[in-house]
Amino acid sequence: MNPTDPRPVYSRATGQAAALIRTVRPEQLDGPTPCAEFDVRTLLSHIVGGTRRIAIVGEGGDGLAEPPFAEGVADDGWAEAYDAVRSRAVKAWESEDRMAAPVRVPWGEVPGHAALSGYVMEIVTHTWDLGESLGHPVALDPELAEFALAAGHLNLPDPERDSRTPFGSARPVPEGADAYTRLAAWLGRKPLG
Repeated sequence: MNPTDPRPVYSRATGQAAALIRTVRPEQLDGPTPCAEFDVRTLLSHIVGGTRRIAIVGEGGDGLAEPPFAEGVADDGWAEAYDAVRSRAVKAWESEDRMAAPVRVPWGEVPGHAALSGYVMEIVTHTWDLGESLGHPVALDPELAEFALAAGHLNLPDPERDSRTPFGSARPVPEGADAYTRLAAWLGRKPLG
């Protein structure tokens, strides 16, 4: 993977998320997630809403003007809603110019490549959250977790975080933990089980 170009990684990460979202059954929508304030339905709404935001940023718009949650998606429409918005996001970031252009994201004004790398971290982390909630029906790509973890260390270098940060303080990890366990722990998550 080319660490300076997050576009192919983002495309893979959204493909992985889409595959997992297609496995969600209606009876799982009210289930818990590692994000204590989200059930599965709310997590899906945030995944779709966050992806819409980065698509708008990639198109040159103000993604922060959009809510971070999707409204009006039917319980059986999450896979379709995510497929549409992820296709839009991947297309929006195709241009080389977007990689260097300054863009505004929730953590400040950064070059496009840094913004998209941050959204790789976001989608890979929320894919782990969803997988944890669903009992891991899809094997997750460890290379994506390694990229997301590197982005996490870059964007959130301090392991102690306050309430303004959307991720909790880092948690300890067992020796020899896999990439997803290390990513989840760095972002303050713990497994449900």
